[in-house]
Amino acid sequence: MPLPEHERRQLQQIEQALCRDDPKFGRRMRASDPRARYGRKLLQALPGAVIGAGLLAAGAVTHRAYLDAAGVVIVLLSLVWAVGSWRRYVARARPARSRAGTKTATGTKRRPGQTWRARMMERMEQRWRRRQGGNGGMPGRTRS
Repeated sequence: MPLPEHERRQLQQIEQALCRDDPKFGRRMRASDPRARYGRKLLQALPGAVIGAGLLAAGAVTHRAYLDAAGVVIVLLSLVWAVGSWRRYVARARPARSRAGTKTATGTKRRPGQTWRARMMERMEQRWRRRQGGNGGMPGRTRS
């Protein structure tokens, strides 16, 4: 559950006061922040992609297959690392919104923390109950 705006401001003020009082503690806390760590990883992946692209270009110019292969591998690994870091960074920077009690397309209520499999099982149970109720699993159909 996200914090209300006034509580978030109070928390930021407390954090700023702690950083002013003890700068070493503040640096240590910022270093352990997952957003900062994933941001650094994202920036570290950028030179890898540039180096890989350079090797790829050098291999194309000199007609050396091993330079092309090394360039492709380095570019792909750097991009995979960057995309993974970006996804984690975004997940930490913008937490998922709470969808408590929202209706889905099938009409079932979605509960927070409910997995796809749990929702599927819930729909199957609803169908089973309808079949046992005598309408054959279809909302408008009655059994004769």
